[in-house]
Amino acid sequence: MIAGLRAQGIKIGLVSGGFTFFTERLKERFNLDYARANVLEIVDGHLTGRILGDITGAKGKAEFLLDLCKQLGISPAQAVAMGDGANDLEMMKTAGFSIAYHAKPAVQAQAGAVLNHCGLEGVLGLLDIADN
Repeated sequence: MIAGLRAQGIKIGLVSGGFTFFTERLKERFNLDYARANVLEIVDGHLTGRILGDITGAKGKAEFLLDLCKQLGISPAQAVAMGDGANDLEMMKTAGFSIAYHAKPAVQAQAGAVLNHCGLEGVLGLLDIADN
């Protein structure tokens, strides 16, 4: 999926209600363009149990998409959002096209497309950029 999107010049962002400890590693490993998640506070090398800044939940995910659109000089209608849970719905509604990936039924019902029986490469077919 990533190689196919890159070949088309498409930027890739990862947003999670999890933590930057994981998203930054995924961003580096897969050479993603953007990532956002919750930042755990660390004091003297120890986790405090607190989150720094705003929590990246449903609203934060939608704001991330809008921020990226602004940075890239595109409208939200030109963005594609993919998710699997209820906290992705606001972001998916903000995007011009939304994909439910192995998602909960409520997410599938509100998405523009649903991928349940393939891997992430299925996104390329939905966007009509599959390698022929």
